[in-house]
Amino acid sequence: MSDIRARVHEILAEQAMVDVADISDDQVPADLGIDSMGVVEAIFALEEAFDIEIPFNANEPQASDLDLSRVGSIVAAVERLVASQHS
Repeated sequence: MSDIRARVHEILAEQAMVDVADISDDQVPADLGIDSMGVVEAIFALEEAFDIEIPFNANEPQASDLDLSRVGSIVAAVERLVASQHS
């Protein structure tokens, strides 16, 4: 597991108050008990942990270019944002 994937899983586990071993890439945040407010809080935590800015409008989450529908897509988005910051 990549360092980024592991850290994203840790952050989502903290947000969901579940064991990190219970997090998998194919899960939907709601499966973990993370509601829309929890997604926003997780985004703030991800931004802080990786020193990135995640383009997300909480008022119009479907208008985001970011796919936050599954844990794996959140990992991929963070990986892209981190990579773009270092290029």
